[in-house]
Amino acid sequence: MSDEADVPGRDGHRLDRIRLTGVTATGYHGVFEHERREGQTFVADVVAHLDTRRAAATDDLRHTLNYGVLAEQVVTVLAGEPADLVETVAERIAATVLAHPQVQCVDVAVHKPQAPITVPFGDVVVEVRRDRTWLPAAEPVPDDAPRWLPEGAGPPAADGPAAADADPVLPPGLPPVLPPVEPVLEAPPAAPAALAEGAEDEVVDAELVQDALDAAPDAPVEVVLAIGSNLGAAQDTLRDAVADLAAVPGLEVLDVSALARTAPVGGPEQPDFLNAVLIARTTLSPRDLLRATSEVERRHGRERLVHWGPRTLDVDIIVYGDVSAVTDDLELPHPRAHERAFVLQPWAQVQPDAVLHGLGGGPVAQLAATAPDRDGVRWLALDWLTAPVPAAQPDPGAASAPGGDGVPEPFGGGDPGAPADPLGGGPVEWADPLGGPAPGRQDP
Repeated sequence: MSDEADVPGRDGHRLDRIRLTGVTATGYHGVFEHERREGQTFVADVVAHLDTRRAAATDDLRHTLNYGVLAEQVVTVLAGEPADLVETVAERIAATVLAHPQVQCVDVAVHKPQAPITVPFGDVVVEVRRDRTWLPAAEPVPDDAPRWLPEGAGPPAADGPAAADADPVLPPGLPPVLPPVEPVLEAPPAAPAALAEGAEDEVVDAELVQDALDAAPDAPVEVVLAIGSNLGAAQDTLRDAVADLAAVPGLEVLDVSALARTAPVGGPEQPDFLNAVLIARTTLSPRDLLRATSEVERRHGRERLVHWGPRTLDVDIIVYGDVSAVTDDLELPHPRAHERAFVLQPWAQVQPDAVLHGLGGGPVAQLAATAPDRDGVRWLALDWLTAPVPAAQPDPGAASAPGGDGVPEPFGGGDPGAPADPLGGGPVEWADPLGGPAPGRQDP
């Protein structure tokens, strides 16, 4: 593995490292049939970045990473369910290591020294670094996951030192003995008959290649959707968006959270957002649900011109049942949901016992209480779907005023330390959905 850059801990000091190199097992990963049938040697190097001071001070294994257990877990991944790509194997190892709460960052290198390459070579290595802000694109592999064997094979041979004679690692620089590659003979494509004869083009039926996110569920699945807006009449837009989502065939809206006014996170300077969370049930596939939510965004004029910029409407799929997946167009659960209070607080308000699954997840209420942007959630209105919230209405003069954000300050009039009733009354007692103290005034 190449030399790793230092990884700072929470206090800014460099984290310690536990390095495990040369973990070897027979795996069946690869795109060729003979790789799945015959297997080959895979080698993994792992560097876990963590703070070992407490373990050293107490001389207690519980406060550090048990590298014996880690080695067994790495072998479980290498010898487990086959993957086409070495990249997938590396992500599975990274996810398994980060499942240990002590580990803050991990470097993984997976070697494939017997890769089916037709020229002399020393090794093939895929290296990844993952941490708790850049999570792996895979789920941890359970310790009891079975070893994988091709159909009809006998019991697995032991991996590790005892199996060295049966499954050697090739010395560096020595070209491997390649397994036989089954030749594929392809004839040059013939011109379509219709074109050769000068006839009109014909429509040819083709099979649509799908992945798991295109499959509709066997039974309705609970989903969590987050909606937000900070341009125009934001409350009206969100109210209409709820109605539009409820009208989508195959999507049933079960509950809607309170309305939150939140400071923008990331991106350019822009107005505050109004946010809410919907609990729904769907018979749509994940990708069909994505198409439906994108269509609702389009109806309300959503344009993706600036990354994390202002928008008329944003509809995000936070979770789809217990599905965990990463594709080019959809990642489940939402990769940043665990650190976004503007999603977590409204979600916890409507589902106090909700749990966000996946790496970085946990009880939603606890995640909301520690989210980095928790101080940016300004207020919550409970009956915003049926009653106008004055503080959420656009200020006609704000758009032309220097620095005006189009969403007026909700805490107006009277004692500057007392919040105004968002439904038009006087000062009110504020109920924190997470059970914390009542907030004071927070100016934008």
